[in-house]
Amino acid sequence: MEYVILAVVIAVVAIGAVAGLVVSGRRRKELPPVQRPTTIEPKTPSEPQVGDEAAPPRAAPVQTVQEVDLPEQVEQAPAAPEAGEVAPEQAAEAPAVEVPEPTAGRLIRLRSRLSRSQNSLGKGLLALLSRDRLDEDTWEEIEETLLTADVGVTPTQELVERLRTRVKVLGTRTPAELRGLLHEELVALIGTEADRSLKTAKHEDGRPAVVLVVGVNGVGKTTTSGKLGRVLVADGRTVVLGAADTFRAAAADQLQTWGERVGARTVRGPEGGDPASVAFDAVKEAIAEGADTVLIDTAGRLHTKTGLMDELGKVKRVVEKHGPVDEVLLVLDATTGQNGLVQARVFAEVVDITGIVLTKLDGTAKGGIVVAVQRELGVPVKLIGLGEGADDLAPFEPGAFVDALIGD
Repeated sequence: MEYVILAVVIAVVAIGAVAGLVVSGRRRKELPPVQRPTTIEPKTPSEPQVGDEAAPPRAAPVQTVQEVDLPEQVEQAPAAPEAGEVAPEQAAEAPAVEVPEPTAGRLIRLRSRLSRSQNSLGKGLLALLSRDRLDEDTWEEIEETLLTADVGVTPTQELVERLRTRVKVLGTRTPAELRGLLHEELVALIGTEADRSLKTAKHEDGRPAVVLVVGVNGVGKTTTSGKLGRVLVADGRTVVLGAADTFRAAAADQLQTWGERVGARTVRGPEGGDPASVAFDAVKEAIAEGADTVLIDTAGRLHTKTGLMDELGKVKRVVEKHGPVDEVLLVLDATTGQNGLVQARVFAEVVDITGIVLTKLDGTAKGGIVVAVQRELGVPVKLIGLGEGADDLAPFEPGAFVDALIGD
């Protein structure tokens, strides 16, 4: 029995071996033949291969240095400046300093600009006076025309009375005679005896003249200060600007820009700092530099805030530690009319106003404010602003002003 089982096992093993040989043979027939490379790539002598015997290293070929002739001059591009640096050519460029127009005759040059807005006053008066019959109704219209132009009640009554008298004496009234008559009376009403010059010359002891510019917010005070700096430079003065309006962020930057355009230095302090301290330092540095004039732009004071008005008085007192203030110019917006007179009264109580600057006079038909404000304060109009241009601030000349009012 054992022999039978052994025989069966041997048979099974033999059958399995034969089957495996058959299957492997079939697989070998199915596989593609292996492609052997027919060529052998040459070996690089510097890289030994597996199986090579160790050999001494071979010396690598050495490249010889050849002398090359360079051109005599080689242009090299300038190195780009690093962050925060300024290129040399940019650093050498300084902003061009402008040469302002001379102030002499400036108002005459701006006459057409003034006359465009003032024709309603001058031409209206001429038309009324040219009527064949000047009855009470006509004289009332003349009064109304003058009052509408903000001449003021008392000056209007005075002018009408003088016109009545002279028209009766004159008898016949040709256009030329009427224009001459009106010109004379308006010039007399404005006044020619007042001193309208600006006291900006250096004192005999070498101390600079000090000019304070005051006014409420919105009248164009800082712009006027910058233009006034140009006026002084045009008149041959060396100027230092004091940016004492520390409550408005852009005021100091604006004034400094105006100064740089004409070569005037600006003294400024920290935003929100003490205005009196800035004004004091401006005068101090102007003395050290030997400047002719120091021009101080004060903060825009609201006449309804007593505390701010007191601060303005403090600025003036601190500046006077160096010496007396030569000019205090009040800037008024001509378009505000009678409200400007209210401002003028309050400022006159705090500081001694020496002159008036009327701005935006080209944008209003209320040219009579010149007469009214002079009567109210007893001080002359010294400068008038006639536009947005840098040289549109002109010394006030009564004759040229009236010429612009009544036209040719």
